[in-house]
Amino acid sequence: MNGFWRERAVLITGASSGIGRALALELGRHGARVGLFARRAEALEAVAAAITAAGGAALVLPGDVTELAHLTSAVARMDTEWGGVDVLVANAGVARPRDPFDPEAVAALMAVNFQGAVNAVGAVLPVMQRRGRGHLVAISSLASVRGFPQGPAYSASKAALSTYFEALRVRLRPYGIAVTTVHPGFVDTEMTQGAGRLPFMVTAERAAVIIRRGMERGKSTVNFPWPAVLAMGLVRRLPDGLFDRLVGRVPPRQD
Repeated sequence: MNGFWRERAVLITGASSGIGRALALELGRHGARVGLFARRAEALEAVAAAITAAGGAALVLPGDVTELAHLTSAVARMDTEWGGVDVLVANAGVARPRDPFDPEAVAALMAVNFQGAVNAVGAVLPVMQRRGRGHLVAISSLASVRGFPQGPAYSASKAALSTYFEALRVRLRPYGIAVTTVHPGFVDTEMTQGAGRLPFMVTAERAAVIIRRGMERGKSTVNFPWPAVLAMGLVRRLPDGLFDRLVGRVPPRQD
């Protein structure tokens, strides 16, 4: 895959930390031109500096994924600077509301995790359709496989995201636009800090390498790490009664 990313313009939402930051650095090192989108401008500047130091190119694009106009403006700037967007990585996400029974808190989570990705697609799609090519990538989660009571809204948001991008994959194939949905297990990021020991944890840097390779191979889904994938495959098939008893033993996070 030498040269695969050379001169490709990649827009990453949620690029200031976690998987987004690690993936931005990984792709930048491999020659991609990376548009860094997130709310924290200062953190984005640090990511851009690291990419530049590694010989890559980056644009700092501060904004909020819940605001379509912010994403449209970011895409317009990438179009002006680099001639378009070749790849979108819809990565921005939040972990959970403190109260999963608070409608406003759940709506706020859905606005980032699901609608934020929809907004990003809406912003880049006209550019990709005009060029007749592109690649949409969604960072979902293995938590999408069932409704986990430890994070009802989070599981629901990721299930919605996975379903939406699965449909887009079929819908957009005739237009030369590929779609990849990524389902990580636990990744060592700000989201998982304070959660105690989590099974099959991988580093954000390792996650970035796995995601990059999956994108290069044009995979429709990228699921990792494999022990968690196997475990979630079993969980998906559990009868409701057994699922309820097993997951009911795990207390929700108090954060």
